[in-house]
Amino acid sequence: MAGLRPLPLRAQRTSILRLSRFSTSSRTSSYADTLPNLKIGAHTRVLFQGFTGRQATANVKESLAWGTKIVGGVKPGMEGEHLGLPVFPSVRAAQERAKPDATAIYVPGNQTAKAIEEAIEAEIPLVVAVAEHVPIHDMLRVHSMLQTQSKTRLVGANCPGIISAIGKCRIGFQPLPCFSPGKIGIVAKSGTLSYETVASTTRAGLGQSLCISMGGDVLAGTSFVDALKVFEEDPDTEGIILVGEIGGTAEIDAAEWIRDYNKRTDNPKPIMALVGGREAPPGRVMGHAGAWIAPGEPDAETKHRALESAGVTMVDHPEKFGQGMRALLARRTMTSATPISSSSQKRGLHTMRRFPHGSSRVSSWSIHKRSLYAKEFQALEMLKRKSISVNEAAPSDSDVLLTMTVDRTALSPCIVASTTPDLAQASSARFPFAYTTQKLSSTSPVLEAVASHLHLPETARGKLAELTQALWEIFKEKEAYLLEVWANFSDGEMQVRSARFGFDDAAFRSSGRQEDVHRLRNKDEEVPEEVDAEKDGIVYVKLQGEGSIGTLVNGAGLAMNTVDALSIHGGHCANFLDTGGKATSETVKSSFRIIRSDPRVKAIFVNIFGGLTRCDMIAEGIIMAFRDLEMNVPVVVRLRGTNEEIGQKMIAESGLPLHAFDSFEDAAKKVISLARST
Repeated sequence: MAGLRPLPLRAQRTSILRLSRFSTSSRTSSYADTLPNLKIGAHTRVLFQGFTGRQATANVKESLAWGTKIVGGVKPGMEGEHLGLPVFPSVRAAQERAKPDATAIYVPGNQTAKAIEEAIEAEIPLVVAVAEHVPIHDMLRVHSMLQTQSKTRLVGANCPGIISAIGKCRIGFQPLPCFSPGKIGIVAKSGTLSYETVASTTRAGLGQSLCISMGGDVLAGTSFVDALKVFEEDPDTEGIILVGEIGGTAEIDAAEWIRDYNKRTDNPKPIMALVGGREAPPGRVMGHAGAWIAPGEPDAETKHRALESAGVTMVDHPEKFGQGMRALLARRTMTSATPISSSSQKRGLHTMRRFPHGSSRVSSWSIHKRSLYAKEFQALEMLKRKSISVNEAAPSDSDVLLTMTVDRTALSPCIVASTTPDLAQASSARFPFAYTTQKLSSTSPVLEAVASHLHLPETARGKLAELTQALWEIFKEKEAYLLEVWANFSDGEMQVRSARFGFDDAAFRSSGRQEDVHRLRNKDEEVPEEVDAEKDGIVYVKLQGEGSIGTLVNGAGLAMNTVDALSIHGGHCANFLDTGGKATSETVKSSFRIIRSDPRVKAIFVNIFGGLTRCDMIAEGIIMAFRDLEMNVPVVVRLRGTNEEIGQKMIAESGLPLHAFDSFEDAAKKVISLARST
């Protein structure tokens, strides 16, 4: 492949044999051709964009010491040296002079898309974007570029990155002490859950081959199925672990691929999985930008069942992966399977069937919370300004529902159309279209398909085009992520009855765009504790019901899984709380203050995996909170990861009524017992 350095001889021979099956002179090149670029290792030459920044500098020092082959970095318009490595004025110049195989993008969210585009134009084989708060429409533009080329593969955005434990190649900010060379391939949406998974396989003596992060954004450059295809063909990978969560259909697509893989493969590699968010309130954003269920998407329980029915071994907590995988590998047949020679029997890296999305559950959009949203009268006013006829009324059985949103599998905008006012499975369908589309006319293929699905007569198709074009203009101009309208088409006329519009908070948060939409937010109408937590960078969701356990967790995926696992053990959680992946002693103290404000809380469960966050720093925050806040409820603390022994010792020697554990099972039983007895 152009631009890639030679692999070590053994791996080179294997790779040539493995990948040659998927290249034919008659096949059209596509983004799928970039999948082999994910197989990084000791050969991989890494570039950094945002090279001289504080975070990139710290990361480069760690990665170099670990063994990653870094060839320099980019600072626009500047040349020189940094950390003994060359600084290039552009990615193009770096590509010509250093011949990188991959680039790590360490720039803020508002600059990430531009940096990715520069790497695509320079045909860098692998691009890893780690920033959070990248605007959705920026990424829609990026994906419209990616789908037209066959040189560059994207991992991220909003992800820890990709790491080869065998090849000592780290492109991202993964906590290195957790990793050990081995034979388990891991793909995950959540950073903290992936670190827990890595640590579990390390403790079990299995180690890791390659770890790929999808990331927690709405639009991921690399999916679960992409990673599974790489793991299937990777001779270093003997077992596979998948860590999913609510939002999108990637887990459903993965289940369909796994079902086929198990049917067509003798002695398949064992696969284990976990899906976070089974207890998440419908429609809520659970920390990650992409951790919410759009209309027509499956919930976590549906994803869990789909994977389980495909033959995947499911667990409820990542600490169970290590021993579980050891058992599966021990049971795996030791004799090699007879090779399958027919190419029609083995799906390669370039083919994939779509799982029908119609089998998914309808979510409750009405309680969906984003930072930017519009009330119904504001949404209808936007439509009026586009000359759309509005006649406010409750949706009736004769109305249809049109939704313009993002298709996370097609990586493009789409229209979801339903012949009824709800998104019942039998009446709704999804129609993706290109982000580069200028006009949705009545003769465009996507609108012809929508009109046919809605059974609209020819006389109504012009009105449908007017409405969808208005929605498309609002979608782009205001950087929306979800526009829903209930409309009535009769006698050649069209009227909108009701509307609900949601807009991307990252466009304002990271880029300062859409200030007029941001002003629509009325914090006085929101949950006070949630608004209070936001000031300290904490994501807090108050759960309904008789929750008696307050939770404090670092990382959105781990926070979702903590609520899920406690519920499975018989506990009742009062909240979801994510301190963020870089929790400090101050944010821990603020988190305790917010949790304590809920009178339902009878015990608090602190679940910290110290990846980037040090366990001793978290312990300091817990001790500080007890001393300053006069805590009057028992606290159970589970600390694992970086400096866990120091943190556990600090808790044990504090003289405070704290209960310290390293096992999740033991900690869960204790906090549930305390909540019931208090």
